[in-house]
Amino acid sequence: MAFLSKSASAAIAPKTTGAYLSPSKIPEGTTVRFCLLSEEPLEFYEAWGEDTSGSMKPFRFSQEPTPEEVVLEMGNYVPRNRDNGSLDVKFAIALPVFHFEDGKVKIVQFTQKSIISEIDQIAQMEDYEDLLAWDFTLGRTGSKLTTVYSLRPVPRKAATNKVIEVAWADARANGFDINRLLTGADPFKG
Repeated sequence: MAFLSKSASAAIAPKTTGAYLSPSKIPEGTTVRFCLLSEEPLEFYEAWGEDTSGSMKPFRFSQEPTPEEVVLEMGNYVPRNRDNGSLDVKFAIALPVFHFEDGKVKIVQFTQKSIISEIDQIAQMEDYEDLLAWDFTLGRTGSKLTTVYSLRPVPRKAATNKVIEVAWADARANGFDINRLLTGADPFKG
């Protein structure tokens, strides 16, 4: 039996709004639970640009871009640079997931090498051969340069399978296409 009522639990739960589940937005010292809805991630490279008003926008490339390609694609945006002056272009993966706290299909994107490596290692273990049959908890501790992420597979509660199936079927029926990330379009709208 739960110690807190449902409303009290909801009041103290980490708030993750929107269509994306971002590891960097997980409150320090907490975890989120999700399950993968696709066995194959969308793989790409990402660079961020800033416009004259200070707004940031991601630019995604299906292959590793040259600095010239980044600048050309960004147009009036100024690319973000690393401390050494080179362009800040990162490898990333994105996947559709079911986010248990919100009960919704979202997109999780990982640029953190530690998380990408961890999920790849889990996928190669015989016990986790079917990644879609497992849930995952993703936690974050520390901040800025001392941030550490943890990714753990956890058993799926049988009662949640139908809820996940319905949410995923609804998202696809409404035109979900994760590949729209590459063009800057909304993956949730057809």
